[in-house]
Amino acid sequence: MFICGSIYSSFPCFRISALPWLSFYLSFRIIINTVCGICGKVDFHNNIENGSELISRMCAALRHRGPDDEGTFTDPHAALGIRRLSIIDLEGGHQPILNEDDSIVIVFNGEIYNFHELRTQLENEGHIFHTHTDTEVILHLYEKYGTDCLTHLRGMFAFAIYDKKQRRLFLARDRIGIKPLVYSLCGSTLYFASEIKALILCAEIDTNIHLPALAEYLTHLYIPGENTIYTGIHRLPPAHYLIMDSSGVRIERYYHVPQHREVRTGEEWCEEILAHLREAVREHIVSDVPVGAFLSGGIDSSTVTALMSQVHNEKVRTFSIGFPQKTYSELDYAS
Repeated sequence: MFICGSIYSSFPCFRISALPWLSFYLSFRIIINTVCGICGKVDFHNNIENGSELISRMCAALRHRGPDDEGTFTDPHAALGIRRLSIIDLEGGHQPILNEDDSIVIVFNGEIYNFHELRTQLENEGHIFHTHTDTEVILHLYEKYGTDCLTHLRGMFAFAIYDKKQRRLFLARDRIGIKPLVYSLCGSTLYFASEIKALILCAEIDTNIHLPALAEYLTHLYIPGENTIYTGIHRLPPAHYLIMDSSGVRIERYYHVPQHREVRTGEEWCEEILAHLREAVREHIVSDVPVGAFLSGGIDSSTVTALMSQVHNEKVRTFSIGFPQKTYSELDYAS
C-alpha cells in the first residue's frame, strides 16, 4: 500500500511569494511513505576491509525501511547497500544500479516525480536504460550534468553515487530534507546511512554523547542543524550535497528559495495554490502498487483526499485513526 499523507507541515515560514519555487518543487509537500534505506563506506586512500560483512550488518539495521529487497556493491574502495521498498518497477528495480559501462553506481531512497520526462530526454540523447525506475534516471543525469543533475530533479530523495573513474562519492539530499541522510568522517573513511542505527555499528565512529546536542534536545525536543546526539555523526543538511574524492570532503548548498514579490488578488492566489496542489497530488499518486491516503479530518488531509478523488482513476481508499475519548478523536471530521 502506497500512502499519501497530509500537506507537508514541516516547511518553515512558507510564504505566498515562494509560489514560483512551489511550481518547481511543490513546497506544499504531500508526504508519501516511499521508504528505503541506503548505507555505505568509502575510502579512496586505503582498501576497505570486510566491506561486504559490514554492509550486510548495516542493511540489516535498515530492514524496517525496505522489506522487499536488499542489494550491495563492493570494490576495494567502496561498499554500498540498499534496503528497498518496491514502488516503481517492482520486478526490475533492484539496486544498486550501474550505468552502461559499470563505472558509476547509485543507491537511492525517495521518488522523482518528473522521471518520465527526464527519461525521454535522455533516451533521445542516446542513453540506454535497463530498468523502468526513477533511480536509473538520476544515474544518467549525473553522467550528463555531474552535480548539476540536482537542478533537474523534482522530488524527495537521498542518494549516493560512486564514480569509479573520477574516484568520487556524491551524496545528495532533497531541497527541504524530506529524506534523511547522516554521515561520519573517520580519517580518510566516510560512512553514510539513512539512519543513525546503521552507523553506530561501525566501530571507528565516535558515539559519545554530544552534550551541546543533548542540551538542544532537552530545550527544543529536537536537535536542529547538522548535529546529532552522537559526537561523530552529522546530518547532511537539506538542499546540500557532499563530495568526497582524493582531495578530501566538501559540502555545498545547491539550492536557495527564490524571493519574489508579486501583487495579486486573493482569488488569484487561491486559484494558483489549488492548481499547484492538484498537480502535486496527480504526480504523487504515480505508483505500481495500490495508493491510499491518511485522512485525519483536518484541512490539509481533507484537501489531499478531495483532490485525489478528482485526479485518481480509482476510488480513493482512506485510513484514519480514532480514540475512545471524543476530545482526542477526529473520526467524525474524517467521516
